[in-house]
Formats: sequence, structure tokens, C-alpha cells
Amino acid sequence: MLKLSYKDILHTKQFSKEDLKLIFSTAKEMEKIISWEKKETPLKDKIMASMFYEPSTRTRLSFESAMHRLWWNVITVSDSNATSLSKWESLEDNAKIISIYADIIVMRHPEVHSVQKTAITIDKSVINAWDWANQHPTQALLDVYTIFKEKKTLNWLNISIVWDLKYWRTAHSLVFLMWLFKNVSFNFISPKELKMPEKVIIFLKEKNISFIEWDNYKKWIKDSDVVYVTRLQKERFTDLSEYEKLKNNFILTLDILKEAKKDVTIMHPLPRVNEVDHKVDNLSNAAFFRQASNWVPIRMALLYLLLKD
Repeated sequence: MLKLSYKDILHTKQFSKEDLKLIFSTAKEMEKIISWEKKETPLKDKIMASMFYEPSTRTRLSFESAMHRLWWNVITVSDSNATSLSKWESLEDNAKIISIYADIIVMRHPEVHSVQKTAITIDKSVINAWDWANQHPTQALLDVYTIFKEKKTLNWLNISIVWDLKYWRTAHSLVFLMWLFKNVSFNFISPKELKMPEKVIIFLKEKNISFIEWDNYKKWIKDSDVVYVTRLQKERFTDLSEYEKLKNNFILTLDILKEAKKDVTIMHPLPRVNEVDHKVDNLSNAAFFRQASNWVPIRMALLYLLLKD
């Protein structure tokens, strides 16, 4: 099995089509380990430092589960107040110390570009598990892997991304990865207050990728191959009256889906609040829990490819 050509995973723009083929084929092998179809352990005696300075359930636990599935070990930081950062130690020094105890670091931090700074500082591999509104590359990988498994292709797809496009880094990262494939187009559906950021729009224009911005479900749903719904993030609003004004808009229901293709794939990075009606869960094309099941094999693949000799 080949190895990735870079030390760290920091952003989606670093990946090529060849990288994705390698990661996805490795993830498929990792699924065999999860199902016990394949019992051998690829590597032994590796330690991952799980450095999470922002709340996380799915990302942190899936990375830690991935390590345990590989029969490797995990050391965890989940509260900066319980580290020497509370004693005014710099993040760089903190990371240097932790890297002494581990073979690889998975890091989430509220400061933009903090993970990149850490990667420059230490010689161990670093995986970006989200640095605020910047990037979430491993989420994008598992999202694209899910689309491939559900649609059997990554070309000629119309992808609709809904709701909070301003703050959801998973939406940005997905766009930055899907441009690699042929004839992909996007619908961006959101209130004007939460439109896709200018950096993403500029990127799409530079790559000559088709996109349309909408403020209404009904105008675009019929053409979508994939509907990717995000959560309205209450924690990002400084004015809660704005959140209250918007929170019941863009709820995906069975009635809305009557206008869609019968095989439209419905995705959500989770956690969900009310933006996808629970009745949608019963549809065979509601893929968000299958999407969640892809977190572990994709992250197993990344850990393996970065740590193998």
C-alpha cells in the first residue's frame, strides 16, 4: 500500500485525485477490520495525542475509536484549563511537549490557523480536526467518500448545500474538495445573513465551477443529486434575536422532498437540531447516519497512511 506524500493533513486543497483514490481504497480495507473480516493489525505500538481545545463528540470519539480499532493507543487533552496553557504556556510549547509523548497529533482549536502553526512547530504529523471557521479536511473526506458510496460516482453531480453557509467549515471544505471532479455544480441555499463566504465564491469563479445562490427550497430541490443540510449554529450568533428570527427557516420535510429526485442523497454532518424533520430518517436515501458510520474507516485510513513506514 502506498503512502501519502505529505506529513500533515491541514486543509482540503492539499489533496489530489490520486490521494483520494488511495485514502478511499485504504478506508475500504479498514472497513474489513471493523467488521472483523480482516483480523491482522496493520501497525503496532503507535500513540495518538487527541488535543481538543473546543467541544467535540463525533470528531474526537471517531478519531479515538479509529486508533483503538487499529489496536493503537490514545492520550487525550479535552480541556485547556487542565493543561499548562492555563499557566500561560504558549500553544507551540504545549504542542512540542505533547509531541514527545505521541507519534501523531489530532488537534481542534478555536484560533484560526492554530493547527498549521502547530504543524510547523513540531516534527510529528498533525491532523486538523477543525480550526474554527477555517477548515475541517477530514470531514470533507468522509463526506466525499459517502457521496461516492451512495451515488457510485463523483462526476456530473448537482450538490445543494443548505442553511448556515457562512460559518459551517464542513460546507466550505466540501466545495474545496469536490472541484476535483467533472461537471460538478452547486446550489447554495441560505438566508442572506448566512451566505457562502466570499473566499469560497472567489474559488469557484477561479475554477470555473457552476453555482447558483438561492433563498428558497422549492426553486432548486428538483435538480439536486445530493442535499447537504447544515445546522444553524446558535453559538455563533452575538445577537440571539437574529437566531430566533432565522431558526425555523429551511427545515427539510417530506413535503419538500416530494419535489426532489427519488434517489436524491440526503446528508448532514451532525449534530442535528430541527433542520431535518425526523420523518425524513425513514427514507432509504437519508444517508446521514451512514455518513456518520464512515467517520471511523476514513480516519483509520488517514492515521495508517501517515504512520506507516
